[in-house]
Amino acid sequence: MPAARYLPALLAMSTMALLACAAPEKPAAPPPQIPRIVIPSSVTRTPVMADRPIPDDCELIVPASQVAQGIGQELPGKTRMIIGVPEPSLARTAKADCYYGVPEDKSLPDAIVVVGLSTYADEPTAKDRVTESLDAERAEGATITEIDVGKQKGTLVANSQEHLVIGSLGTSTFVVRAKNGVLPDDKIASVLAGFAAQSMTVPIS
Repeated sequence: MPAARYLPALLAMSTMALLACAAPEKPAAPPPQIPRIVIPSSVTRTPVMADRPIPDDCELIVPASQVAQGIGQELPGKTRMIIGVPEPSLARTAKADCYYGVPEDKSLPDAIVVVGLSTYADEPTAKDRVTESLDAERAEGATITEIDVGKQKGTLVANSQEHLVIGSLGTSTFVVRAKNGVLPDDKIASVLAGFAAQSMTVPIS
């Protein structure tokens, strides 16, 4: 009868072995995830100020809708453009002036805002023309203040009749004029600087 004494132990071991064989295998660990780098198919273009040929349409210089929005009122009349001629004595190669908000029964000097662009034979000449204009305004008692125009510097001029933002970029010069009272004093610099920056910005097609 000694064997009977070990029978329960043998049965228990057999049962454990069967359970071990019947237990499901653990699934293998998944491979590590490698992040995918997606390269954009197109590049977003940002308009920037540039020395460029003068456009032949004021809408390509500063759109009239942008002028109206900037000054906070509808523009009376029509926008008028005057194309200048080259001036070899000044080394000026081209000129254009846009008159915004000229009433039907008024003349160009009655425009609410004027934007003028000129190009010169070289960059030093363009800078000299700006300096000469500022010297003339200063001699007449105008207040001269350096301001930001886009990512570069320009000059705000305040005289007895109007405010101007003037500056140069490469071979080009720009000037934006508005009669006193068109805008509050605390907004005139930023609004005219915005028009100046737009006048030198190439539209993105």
